[in-house]
Amino acid sequence: MQISDPTPAGHPALNERTQHLLKFLVERYIRDGQPVGSRTLSRDAGLDLSSATVRNVMADLEELGYLRAPHTSAGRVPTARGYRFFIDTLLRVKPLDSREIEVLRRRIDQPTQSGTELARSVSDLLSGVTRLAGIVMLPRRQTMTLRQVEFLPLSEHRVLAILVLNGQEVQNRIIQTRRPYDAAELQRAANYLNAQFGGRDIQQVRKTLLDELRETRDHLDRLMQTVMEMAEQTFETAPESDDYVVAGQTHLMQYADLSDLDKLRQLFEAFNQKSDLLHLFDQCLHAGGVQIFVGEESGCGVLEGCSVVTAPYGSGDQVLGVLGIIGPTRMAYDRVIPVVDVTARLLAEVLDGQRD
Repeated sequence: MQISDPTPAGHPALNERTQHLLKFLVERYIRDGQPVGSRTLSRDAGLDLSSATVRNVMADLEELGYLRAPHTSAGRVPTARGYRFFIDTLLRVKPLDSREIEVLRRRIDQPTQSGTELARSVSDLLSGVTRLAGIVMLPRRQTMTLRQVEFLPLSEHRVLAILVLNGQEVQNRIIQTRRPYDAAELQRAANYLNAQFGGRDIQQVRKTLLDELRETRDHLDRLMQTVMEMAEQTFETAPESDDYVVAGQTHLMQYADLSDLDKLRQLFEAFNQKSDLLHLFDQCLHAGGVQIFVGEESGCGVLEGCSVVTAPYGSGDQVLGVLGIIGPTRMAYDRVIPVVDVTARLLAEVLDGQRD
């Protein structure tokens, strides 16, 4: 597993004893969520050190910016800098066993799912396994090709339009028409559109139909009038396209680190507005392996108290998007990192299989 550090190096050298105490403190804080004091470290860290010695080491770590005291009389908690040193130097990731990997593979490999449905499934999976917010960036498509369109008559002047895009993705939309259409009329309209525009970029289809045909509306025969009404609503807007899907935001409410309602509100707004997170994920598109952003490393102010763990996924040699999790800096990195890494690899396997 390759883990990329998105931040420049610059940690001062720490002796083995200091590293051991820092590692124990971070792991204890991640597990319990409570500041860790010198008495706990001297008693449980496995070193024969007095509380006074431990206090001196903790004071040095605080001066270096690795620890902070949330309250005057409390123990210490890791800072973002402390977490970064822990991740880069001290963390031992626990690989997923074969049974866990197979469970993930079965949940991801659902051949009937469209691209967006697959992304939602994977984001739900990431959230469910980690109990954090799972996020999957949808593939960035330069073009969206119309493969086929079909129209089916419904009741009450309604028609079901079925669009097949890029050979796999199917999108449905209901059209409210000015008059009832029978199946034969709709079939002729679909045949015309497929013959004239099949295999073309959806943007070009919209421009041709909605610009050029509108200019000659008064001279259209009955077939073209049908085509025009179907096309106006079917291609009125671009097929639905999100930038990413996110699941499990409410999991973040259970963490005391993120319990401030104003911070939660800002975080949820960031999920909805998308621009800040998309900028961060764009940075990860061409990074090798797992990337971890701790606190302010993300460059996104609303994520100051959070960590983001991402990995790119693709098909063949092409990188299509990024997936990952967002949670408090106090997260089980040893568990989250391999889940994100394996999920990205399994998603790539599924996408490769869909190409065959």
